[in-house]
Formats: sequence, structure tokens, C-alpha cells
Amino acid sequence: MATLSEQASKLLDFNQKLDINLLDNIVGCMYTGMGEQQRIAQDVLTTLKEHPDAWTRVDAILEFSTNQQTKYYALQILEQVIKTRWKILPRNQCEGIKKYIVGLIIKTSSDPELMEREKVYLNKLNMILVQVLKREWPKNWQSFIPDIVGASKTNESLCQNNMIILKLLSEEVFDFSTGQLTQTKGKHLKDSMCQEFSQIFYLCQFVLDNSQNAPLVGATLETLLRFLNWIPLGYIFETKLIQTLIMKFLNVPMFRNVTLNCLTEIAGLVNVSNYDAMFITLFTETMTKLQEMLPSSTNIREAYAVGRDQDQNFIQNLAMFLCTFLKDHGSLVEKKEFNNVLLTALLYLVRISEVEEVEIFKICLEYWSALASDLYEESPFSAHCPLYHNKFPTSHPRRQFYAPILSQVRYILVSRMAKPEEVLVVENENGEVVREFMKDTDAINLYKNMRETLVYLTHLDYSDTERIMTEKLQNQVNGTEWSWKNLNTLCWAIGSISGAMHEEDEKRFLVTVIKDLLGLCEQKKGKDNKAIIASNIMYVVGQYPRFLKAHWKFLKTVVNKLFEFMHETHEGVQDMACDTFIKISMKCRRHFVTVQTGEVIPFIEEILATIRTIICDLQTQQIHTFYEAVGYMINAQANQVAQDTLIEKYMSLPNQVWDDIISQASKNVDVLKDPDVVKQLVSILKTNVRACKALGHPYVVQLGRIYLDMLNVYKVMSGNITAAITANGEVVTKQPLIKSMRVVKKETLKLISDWISRTNDHAMVLENFIPHLLDAVLLDYNHCSVASAREPEVLSGMATI
Repeated sequence: MATLSEQASKLLDFNQKLDINLLDNIVGCMYTGMGEQQRIAQDVLTTLKEHPDAWTRVDAILEFSTNQQTKYYALQILEQVIKTRWKILPRNQCEGIKKYIVGLIIKTSSDPELMEREKVYLNKLNMILVQVLKREWPKNWQSFIPDIVGASKTNESLCQNNMIILKLLSEEVFDFSTGQLTQTKGKHLKDSMCQEFSQIFYLCQFVLDNSQNAPLVGATLETLLRFLNWIPLGYIFETKLIQTLIMKFLNVPMFRNVTLNCLTEIAGLVNVSNYDAMFITLFTETMTKLQEMLPSSTNIREAYAVGRDQDQNFIQNLAMFLCTFLKDHGSLVEKKEFNNVLLTALLYLVRISEVEEVEIFKICLEYWSALASDLYEESPFSAHCPLYHNKFPTSHPRRQFYAPILSQVRYILVSRMAKPEEVLVVENENGEVVREFMKDTDAINLYKNMRETLVYLTHLDYSDTERIMTEKLQNQVNGTEWSWKNLNTLCWAIGSISGAMHEEDEKRFLVTVIKDLLGLCEQKKGKDNKAIIASNIMYVVGQYPRFLKAHWKFLKTVVNKLFEFMHETHEGVQDMACDTFIKISMKCRRHFVTVQTGEVIPFIEEILATIRTIICDLQTQQIHTFYEAVGYMINAQANQVAQDTLIEKYMSLPNQVWDDIISQASKNVDVLKDPDVVKQLVSILKTNVRACKALGHPYVVQLGRIYLDMLNVYKVMSGNITAAITANGEVVTKQPLIKSMRVVKKETLKLISDWISRTNDHAMVLENFIPHLLDAVLLDYNHCSVASAREPEVLSGMATI
């Protein structure tokens, strides 16, 4: 080890000639060495790179080293000096570095074979040159653009690399300049690029017109692509650029992707109404070429599935082109003479929307959503009034034109509907298994976008939406399209359009759907099949509260069916039953606390009388959800006396267990160290937290019943935790029992804090609750000597108070 360290230190002695072989060895150690050896090599190379004179050794390293990694390291040294010390270097040294870099680039890029072999090295050199340009051009390097354009005419491989440099410069100035350049400097560079662009443009045009060198043409098109979003519009619309792109390069396989990207960039230019005719030409001629390359009869979904990367990229780029043009300039081609070409483009987009690649689908969906929304906003009243719509069909020629296409889009959306929400079972920081709702995942965002689009499409023609969904449901029943995936997507789609139909249509449609799904549940054998169908029935009914509110008997049947599902142990069914139950209880809460036609008592009384039977097969966290759901129903009871009676019945089960534990603890406080007892306390407190969340202020009758005992339990738990830490050290806080004791404290604080935040009776809080709370909680917080054992909920609770 010492030997390597001693040898390496020679590299840092700038009085000695640099030992290139030694440097190669050290770099080798850095990349392939192990442990201490690698660490020493890393330290030496970092120290060398940070040495103020390190850059003076770069030329020797690049000339004499044969190791690519060492050369790359030398370029990193050069890049560092340019980025951090350029302004303090003497001018002659700056000029020397500039000439040196340019010389290296010319030398490496003038020979096509060498350029290909040294691609990574050359790319780094190009990046370094751009760093210099950002600091030198145009003030100290006015001739840069004429120089690079002039040099490009002497040698094709040199020209190819110069295109890459211009592309990098454009990206640095126009795409990545935010946060890297001052606003003034950024604007100055942009103005300079625009002023001198004519020379660059004519070089690009010259290459595109004359060169037979494929790599050079490819590099030129890639560079042009980076220019199109900032160059003066005359270069695009008042030259033959668009014609060249479409007629010369679009149907050449090796150039078609970059060419299509260029055309998309142009199609995305907005607020340029004086070039409408050029946009129309761009679109019609591109569509003509497209039909030669990809006949409209092609099954794009299958072609994509078996295509190579570049073929798949072409489909994605085509989707981008069509969506960009139609979204920004679609109105230009809605005129009668362009109807055929527009229809062809829309049919391509429908076929692309069927491709099994979610990123491509998202591109298409964005356009379909914009189109559906636009058509709806044009005349929202008539969308809701089918009689008006049928009476004057000619008053909506746009809708008539798009109708056949949108019918196909409806079919695709119904077939591909995304999953509404992800439910994951995870372990939280307290070691408890809980369900975690993953928010903002891609799937949920996709579902929201699809739902919004399908709702607009339903408003535009609900009978077509209903026809598609009914046909697809029949195909589930008769077995021609039966699969879990097909049933799921169909039911998610049916659920997503809740509220988009007239109430009478919704009723008729929903009765058919539920009847067919229940029939399917009877017809299919096997627990897995039944579980999938059950979860879909629950999902659909949960999405239609308006229908449930209007049909009590149906609502009651649905809830009783949910109670049945709560005993079904197949994975996911009980979760779904509890989720649907809480959704329905929030939306239809009043219906459960009033006596309905044909009933003797409110349905809430039946639920409370059989609560033990209903929840006997549920997991702990499912029971908590159930209690919250019932709480929302009780919250809807306006008569306080009746409400208090309901709350007493509602909480009787957890209160029995609570009273039993408190009774045992009053005889022997060590009961509260029993892991099973502590777990029971956690569960009871969590049930109370959920009840409080749903009931709001009326929860006070239950809180008053358990309040003092709960604070006493809090104090005992604090004492137990402190004693355990004193005896065994802080590590004891990781043990399951101590974790559970801390959860008892957290849930106690959460319960009190939640109730205080929901009550309006501040006098009652101050007189009856605060004194006892401060005594139990703040004294404990103050006496707790171990910071990590203090509950942060104390502070958030006090903030609520």
C-alpha cells in the first residue's frame, strides 16, 4: 500500500517530469483496483485534478498516454479549469488553450475512421470547446462561425463533427442555458446565434442538397432539429427547407425518424398565421409520402409488435407529428377540400392508439382529449339535449365529421381503461401492515386523463358510449371476449362515466350492467373468477351514488351484498368491499338514518345490531375502515339525542374490550406491558380515531367516556418506555413491544388533536379537556431525557390547540 502511495505522490510534484506510465497505472487502479488501493488512487487523482497547474500537463498526457481512460481524465482537468478559472487566466494562456482544443478536434475529426474509433474522446473535446465558446464568443472569438463554416467545406468528416459542435452550442444556449448563464449573457449569445445564423443555415442547406455522405447528412438533420425552435421563421417558410425534408429525406429509412421530428418541430410553431398555406402544404405532402411508406391498410398494432427499434420509434414519432399538427393547426385542414386527407390522418391516429405501448397511447390520448373537449365546449347545451341534437344535425357539421372517428376512439378507451387506483399492502415505520394508497402514480394520472376524455365523448354521444359498453358486456356474458383484463377495463370504463348520462338513461343502463354482472357471477365457476366479478360489481355500484340514492331497495341490496363479500377471504375482495362501503356511506349517508318506504326502522339500526357478525372475518385495518364508514352514517342523524344513542351502540364493541383492559390494569398495572394487550389498545384507539374523523364534534360523547382512562394509559406507557430505555439503552426503542407502546401514545395524541380540530365548542375544550391533557402530555415530554423517544405529535397537537 505504502509503495503505491509513495509512487502516486510523485505525480503531485510539479518539479519533476510527468511519468505517463505511472499515471496510466494509477488511473487503472481507480477503475479496476479494490478497497484501499482504489481509494488511494481516487484521492491522488482528485488532488491532481484540483491542482492549479494541473492543466499545464494535459497536452503531454493526451500526446503520450495510450490509455483512453487517462485521456478522458486529462480532458476532465481541462474542463475544470475552463469552468472554474477561465476568467483569471492570462489572455495568452486562454488563446493557447483555444488553439490547442481546436487543433485536437480537427486532428481527430478529419479522418472518418479515427473519428469513429475515438468517438467518446472526441465528444468530450466537443463539449469542452462549447464551454470555451460560452465564455469567449462572440466578444473574444468573433470569427468562430465563419471559421467553423469555412472549415466544414474542406472535409466531410470534419464537417460532420462541426455539425455536432453547432448542435451542442445550440442546446447549451437555447435549451439548457437557464441556471447556467446569466440572463444578459444568455440573451447576448442567442442574439449572436440569430445574427450569424445565415452562414450556418446555408451550410446545412448545401449539405442536404449535395452530400452523398450518410453520416454527414444524418448529423446535419440532427443539428437542424435543434435549430428549428429558435431560428427566424423566414429560414423555415421562405426557403425550400420543408420541401427538401418531405420530398428528399422523409421516405429514406435511415433519415425518416429525424426528418419526421424536424417536421413535428415545425408543426408545433404557433402564432404564425401568415404562413397558413405553408402549414397546409406541410401536412398534405407529408400525408401523401406517409401513405407510400405506411399504407393505410397496415395493421399498425401488429407492425409495431414485431418491428425493430427504429420502426417502433417511427410509429411514436408519427403519433407526435399527427397530434402536434392537428392540435395546433387542425382547423386549417377542416375545410371541405382537405376532408379526405384529414380523415386519413385521423384513421392513422386511431390505429396508432391501438398500439400496446403506454407512452404512445398517452401521446394520442392528449389529442383525443383536446378534440373531444373542443367539440363539447363548442355547444355544451346540445350535447345534453339529444332531441335538439337530432332535430338540427346540420347545425354541427364538425361533430358530424368527427363522429365516426370518435366512435372508434370510444371503443379503444373502453377496451384500454386504466386502473383507477393502486392499493398496496406495506409495512409502516411502526412495523404495522397497512394499506397504502399510492397517489400520483402514472396509472392514476392515465386513468384521470382517460376518464375525462371518455366523459366528454359520452356527452357528445351517450347512446354510442352505451352501445359500445353494452356490446362488450354481452361479449363477456357469451364468452367471446371473456377475460379478467377485459372485464376489469370494461367495468373501470363504466364506472368512469358516472354522471355523464341523463338520470333516466343512467338508470336503464346501470340496471342492465348490474343484472349482467350478477348473472356472470352465478355462471362462472371458481373462486378466482367470482372474486374478480365481485370486485367489479362493487367498483361499478360505488361509482353511481346518484342511482343508489334514488333506489333505496337497490341500495340496501348492494350494502347487504357488500356485507357478504366481507366474509370472502379471497385476496382483495374484503378490501374492495370495505372501500366500496365507505364510498357509499359518505355519498348516501342520510338514507341510512331515516326510515325508508317499506321499512320499520332506519337501516343503521340493523347494521349496529349485527355489527359483530358483519366484521368477524375482517382484518384489523379493514375493521377501522368499516367503523369510519358507519360513523359517516351516524353523523347524518340531526337529532342529538338519537345520535348519542347510536354512538353508544356503535362504540359498544371496542368499549367492552377497553373497559376490560382498564379493569385489569386497575388491579395490576403490569397488564399494560403484555404485548397482546398493547396491540389491542392500539387497535381500539385507531378505531376511535376513525370514528372521530367521521363523526366530528358529536364524537365528544365517546371521548368523554374514555378520556381520563386514556390519559392514564398514556402516562403508564411513557413510564414503561422510560424505564426500558434506562435499563437497556436507546436501542430498546427498536423492539416491537416498545414500538407498540409508542403507537398507543401517538394514537392518543392524534385522537385528541383530531377531535379538537373538528369541534366548535372551544369553552368545553378549555374547561374539560386541556388541563388534564397538559398535565399528562407536557410533563412527560419535558421529563423524557432521550430525544428520540419524544413524540413529535405532542408539538403538532399543541399547535392544533
